[in-house]
Amino acid sequence: MYIVPESEIAALITRQDSFDAVEKVFASMAAGSARNFPVIREAIGHADALYGFKSGFDGRALNLGLKSGGYWPGNAERGLTNHQSTVFLFDADTGKCRAIVGGNLLTALRTAAAAAVSVAHLARKDAKVLGIVGAGHQACFQLRAVAEQRRFERIVAWNRTPEKLAALKAVAEELGLPFESMSLADLGARSDVVVTIVSSQAAVLKDAHVKPGTHIACMGTDTRGKQEVEAALVARASIFTDEVAQAVTIGECQHAVANGTLERSAIVALGAVVNGSHPGRSHDAEVTLFDGTGVGLQDLAVASAIVDLAIARGVAVEVDF
Repeated sequence: MYIVPESEIAALITRQDSFDAVEKVFASMAAGSARNFPVIREAIGHADALYGFKSGFDGRALNLGLKSGGYWPGNAERGLTNHQSTVFLFDADTGKCRAIVGGNLLTALRTAAAAAVSVAHLARKDAKVLGIVGAGHQACFQLRAVAEQRRFERIVAWNRTPEKLAALKAVAEELGLPFESMSLADLGARSDVVVTIVSSQAAVLKDAHVKPGTHIACMGTDTRGKQEVEAALVARASIFTDEVAQAVTIGECQHAVANGTLERSAIVALGAVVNGSHPGRSHDAEVTLFDGTGVGLQDLAVASAIVDLAIARGVAVEVDF
């Protein structure tokens, strides 16, 4: 069995590696050769923590395993990341544990990669302005990954506390792109692509904010009750997702499905676009929306890539287990 510590991962895997792994697993899911198992997520009644696991099996890549972890809101005071997770990979032929991989950076990379895959396949080719809604830890990962998918000329952003946009501004400057903080209405009016990455119980981005032709990647809703965008916007857009079953229960689609303005049958797996079995965007004025709920197979795909790289470079720790 191999162990790849959290401390080794940044030097091992690139954004392109993560993009490729996530794109391939979305394709496998849409083809029916990979499936996610039911998600477990519970409040443990201690330290205000949420704990759970996501698991699945990709029969094409033979990736079997789970990601275990959750959210500990007091970790920042201890100098730790609030989100903590670990990925366990198993040999699909024998069931033996193949590897244990640190899951914190991995989760950030795979989440950003999912948004990037959606932009690569659904955004207009002439998209020039990228809007980011939110300024938390994940926002900078989203900006770096998505900015690589089109020839963007400007970054615009909104956050409830504008002062917290400094990190995003620094990334934009690193990328050589002008950056501007603005209202949600102005952001929606100017952006060709919008990434939302906020933890909210009420819609932040409204239907009236979004102009025709926009692609939206909703990346912050992964629990029942959360909501980033208005249900009317979801109802107006053409909807794509990583996992339909999760989108309608814990994803951004849950609210439009609940009020009857969106049918489950109208939601398309992004992997179908990757595979070529769905055309994706049909015209330049179409609003497309990716509901990125986050699936266990993404974690397993990126973790497997990390293990292969770690073994090849001699940094994986091999133990007799």
